[in-house]
Amino acid sequence: MQYQKVLKMLENIPYLSVGLDVGADFSWMSIMLPNGTLTGKPFKIVHSDPRSRELAVAKIKEAQEAYSLESRCFLESTGIYHIPLLCFLRDKGFDCSVINPIITKNSTNMNVRKLHNDKFDSKKAAKVGLDASLKTSIIPDDEVIDLRNLVRDYYYFKDLQSAVVLKLTAELKVSFPAYRNVFCKATTQTSLKLLDAYPLAQDLLAAPKELVVEMIHSTARFGEKYALAKYDALYAAAEDAAVFGRALHSNALRIRLYIKLYREYQEHLDGILEELHKAVDRLEGTPVRNRISLLQTLPGIGFLSAVVLLAEMGSFDLLSSPKKLSAYLGLEPGVNESGKFHGNRVHMSKRGSSLARRILHMIAINNLKVDKRTKSPVNPVIYDYYIRKCASKKKIVAVGAVMHKICNIIFAMLRDNKPFELITPEEHCEQYLAAHPDKAPNAA
Repeated sequence: MQYQKVLKMLENIPYLSVGLDVGADFSWMSIMLPNGTLTGKPFKIVHSDPRSRELAVAKIKEAQEAYSLESRCFLESTGIYHIPLLCFLRDKGFDCSVINPIITKNSTNMNVRKLHNDKFDSKKAAKVGLDASLKTSIIPDDEVIDLRNLVRDYYYFKDLQSAVVLKLTAELKVSFPAYRNVFCKATTQTSLKLLDAYPLAQDLLAAPKELVVEMIHSTARFGEKYALAKYDALYAAAEDAAVFGRALHSNALRIRLYIKLYREYQEHLDGILEELHKAVDRLEGTPVRNRISLLQTLPGIGFLSAVVLLAEMGSFDLLSSPKKLSAYLGLEPGVNESGKFHGNRVHMSKRGSSLARRILHMIAINNLKVDKRTKSPVNPVIYDYYIRKCASKKKIVAVGAVMHKICNIIFAMLRDNKPFELITPEEHCEQYLAAHPDKAPNAA
């Protein structure tokens, strides 16, 4: 409540709006008075030039003294390029905020001419900054940014590795079509070792049986009987490849290259995961560390998924409702209505973190799994919700609803600082009414 009062007071205080259009090597700066008038021409800041940076600081301070007003700097979020300039200006004592580019892009144009350049965009950012109701982005703590950098790098290399697996699988379908009947995954340790030694079917047919069996036995460690059975299946697949398959010398080179790349990416992934564990261990006793442990109590969420969600959320304490969290992650529907037109093909807005949505989708699928031995769902409540949604919606839409449901559960866990508890919606209502008797329907 006090925070809202302070914001209300700040809205009535005039200030100089400093708009910065950020580029990789230079930025353009415009300083605008509260009445929308520019104090001078846009100024170019060369990032690598100390004199240029200091001159920009001097221009802002000069405008502050000339008009007896404080300043607020507004930078468009540009991935990584705005970060050095943001930190530099903050260190100089300026109030800096980051604007989502969607806001400046969709703001009202200042003239009717078709004009788009960096100078004009800096004026536009300054104009947008004068709006007291403008929602700006909050830069998370350095510890959270560290986690975010690591998880994004992890999935970057994971995607590269997945692309290599697809290449390897496609190559085998041409040169060794029946190989998949022996190894359902070409990337198991035994499979990779065999393919590295004998990339083509004719290489395997020419290899001594004892050597191949020993290679399978030493890698798989399932016993000699398993190794012999695998060798027989491999030999039969190799003979079939001689009839139905096309193996060239280039195929062998490419298979070995893909195996090398796969192993290199796996080393990167293992190294990043190790650094992630160290980074989380350093946060022992902090709210972020406690929330990571809390999220892992929900079925389908492991260590990596919990870290991704917390890192991509940034500052959870700023999210006051489940709707704000789902909107922040891009799960809310994109409404399209105008006059008498009502769009009935509503999709997720998909604004926000694509990585967080990817993790939420994976969590939703994990919660919908059915245990093969017990034939019971991993999460009966979520599974029942999914089945009911499937009665009237397509499966993909029902999965989206499950993602939204899990998002609400995650918000409640983090808000109440309580681990996940598997209860039905009816039991949840009973517990809530017991804790809040005044909310009961028959309460006076």
